[in-house]
Amino acid sequence: MITDLVLLSGGMATRLRPVTEKIPKSMIEVAGKPFIDHQLELTKSNGILNVIVCTGFLGEKIEEHTGNGKELGLDIKYSFDGETLLGTGGAIKKALNLLGDSFFVMYGDSYLNTDFKIINEYFFSTHKSGLMTVFRNDGKWDKSNIEFEDSKIKNYDKKSSDVKLKYIDYGLGILTKKAFEDFENENVFDLERVYKNLLIKDELAGFEVSERFYEIGSFEGLSATEELLSTKKINR
Repeated sequence: MITDLVLLSGGMATRLRPVTEKIPKSMIEVAGKPFIDHQLELTKSNGILNVIVCTGFLGEKIEEHTGNGKELGLDIKYSFDGETLLGTGGAIKKALNLLGDSFFVMYGDSYLNTDFKIINEYFFSTHKSGLMTVFRNDGKWDKSNIEFEDSKIKNYDKKSSDVKLKYIDYGLGILTKKAFEDFENENVFDLERVYKNLLIKDELAGFEVSERFYEIGSFEGLSATEELLSTKKINR
């Protein structure tokens, strides 16, 4: 079982201004506590014990809050972009020395109520260098960007409006260090390019998730996530 996870928490969160002018998106209060607390509880419940937080803008506030994770039963480390924002791909590349050969990747604004262990098992059965989880979205929750057929990702395009793009990148992936070999001479790039490069090389597995994703990247998404996590809190 993969026990390492990269949490991508380095964005500027401009869509949530003015809330995010003084705190990073991960620290927005959702259902009574900072959103990152919910994410860490979720990952731990799925057997993830080592979390690398890739962060940039106001990232020191995340470190001040979560620390080394020992009180949570986790090992949390931090990788800061520095003066230049590295993009999601560049941020992971910078953190590779803190990670094992294979690791989960999750966005810092996502709450993904799915079974990581099943995804982990499927990934190793494919012998690929990466995996992307996908969800049949049909343009409902966000713009669909994946063509997925016969359990395979056929196309991944965030800009296209092709009717064949009925699925969406769910927000949880698995990558290997090998997936970054073609980016040895680059430091600033997005994770989208890593996935596309793997797809071209037939090194990207696809796993369909049946339950919708939740996110706090917009005020609408934040409201839905607040409702979900408040309900979970009541039912505990």
